[in-house]
Amino acid sequence: MPKDMSKTTKQDKPRTEGLHLREPISEDGAQIWELIRLCKPLDENSMYCNLLQCDHFSETSVVAELDGEIVGWISGYIVPKEEALFVWQVAVSAKARGLGLGGKMLDHLIERDACEDVHALKTTITEDNDASWGLFKSFARRQGGELTDEAHYTEEDHFGGRHDTEHMVTISLPEEEDMAKAA
Repeated sequence: MPKDMSKTTKQDKPRTEGLHLREPISEDGAQIWELIRLCKPLDENSMYCNLLQCDHFSETSVVAELDGEIVGWISGYIVPKEEALFVWQVAVSAKARGLGLGGKMLDHLIERDACEDVHALKTTITEDNDASWGLFKSFARRQGGELTDEAHYTEEDHFGGRHDTEHMVTISLPEEEDMAKAA
């Protein structure tokens, strides 16, 4: 007889009760650097770069803690002269996979006061990064936004043949009044 998959026990449910999303602080830089190092194939930056992201871009970045341990990170910034939030990196520890943490962090981030005037979310993704495509397509659906993409930083022109082409993904975000009409 097949197991009844509709019944779940407390042990089967993903653990989110100790989850906390917050702005990073400069003291988080080393832990974030270590998290990124463990999240292959993310590009590793210097620890100093991650410290600066925590310090200078805290309002547009997010840290996820699970029982006091950093298990998630999004670095982002407002694109100069645009009403767009650029998401640079998304990292989720193996300990927190399956919790929908990437989506939770994106949703949390876009709701911050610093993103009040943001009308689009942008990021770059290589063609073969299925996890990132899934994360951002899901975000676009939840937000009621339209996702478009085009090759932006090309393997030959920008990376000297040492990195796959990065596609600029743009998710247009509906105005609040558009969301109210749709509801």
